[in-house]
Amino acid sequence: MTHNSSTKLSLLGLDRHELKAELEKIGEKPFRAKQLWHWIYFRGVTDFSRMTTIARPLQEKLGEHYVVGRPELSKQQTSKDTSHKWLFKFIDGNEAETVFIPEEGRGALCLSSQIGCTLTCTFCHTGTQRLVRNLTTSEIVGQLMLARDTYGEWPSPDGERLFSNIVMMGMGEPLFNYDNVAKALHIIMDGDGISISKRRITLSTSGVVPLIRKCGAELGVNLAISLHAVSDELRNIIMPINKKYPLKELLQSCREYPGSSNSRRITFEYVMLKGINDSPADARELVRLVKGIPAKFNLIPFNKWPGAEFNCSEAPVIRRFSEILNDGGYSAPIRVPRGRDILAACGQLKSASETEKISKLKLRRQD
Repeated sequence: MTHNSSTKLSLLGLDRHELKAELEKIGEKPFRAKQLWHWIYFRGVTDFSRMTTIARPLQEKLGEHYVVGRPELSKQQTSKDTSHKWLFKFIDGNEAETVFIPEEGRGALCLSSQIGCTLTCTFCHTGTQRLVRNLTTSEIVGQLMLARDTYGEWPSPDGERLFSNIVMMGMGEPLFNYDNVAKALHIIMDGDGISISKRRITLSTSGVVPLIRKCGAELGVNLAISLHAVSDELRNIIMPINKKYPLKELLQSCREYPGSSNSRRITFEYVMLKGINDSPADARELVRLVKGIPAKFNLIPFNKWPGAEFNCSEAPVIRRFSEILNDGGYSAPIRVPRGRDILAACGQLKSASETEKISKLKLRRQD
């Protein structure tokens, strides 16, 4: 987070109890925490002197000890299709990306949970960048705050909002950073602040089985599973996490996921890889595997990136795959790739500094 001074604590990312504790430390009554919460999370104000319901002496005292942090903005880009990507720089110099995919008058904001990723899924660009560290609660919430600053979406609207949905689908595996992600989502869901309903939040995981159960019990947000294969043999190769949590265990945790129903189906994400996982037999096996789970599919045309060993399935092959799932009783839309021209599409997120290093190496080879 950006700080005016290294000695000042950022209040962003503190939950209500922590905010009260900080106020008590400076000799203030705990009820002030509610006022502060309103200004920080409902109105999006970062300057204590603009918090008009707080008396001037307290504004000054807060300014002496605290800041309302935001990540530093390194770069932002808007795609031809109006998708928007931010590259954030954190206090230690590390960077992460956030993407906004607008629809008609609304849209989904895709938040990152880690810098890099531990998972090394072979089809994913982010997976080629080793994990640097987990993002803090403040850094996760900060991505949403700065995105809303960009579009001027303050105070938090009552009805329709531009950032209508939050998806934990950016860089990293959110369940490997469960505590910080859970705390950030509780702040985002809090009705007195940002107030985004759990029904409008989706957490995407590669299948960390024990934490899927915890997520269901404690957060109750929508669940998306990065599936991408119908056999352990293939999934072990393209998603090494499968060796630890094989398909049978993963699908059992989906069957037990609390709150899943026909109105709140689990989404299975499936990237279409030419000649690897896209046959009619694969589609039929997929229908068999998810039997009994309230489910829908999201078929993702593979986004080719420099050095990728895979190609995208042909359009007629993807359509046939979708039809077999439809015939099996499941919704299986083919995702329209968004933000490709700014490398903001699914599986393409990777810190700009990493991408630039690769570009320079390629130029050297050409010389």
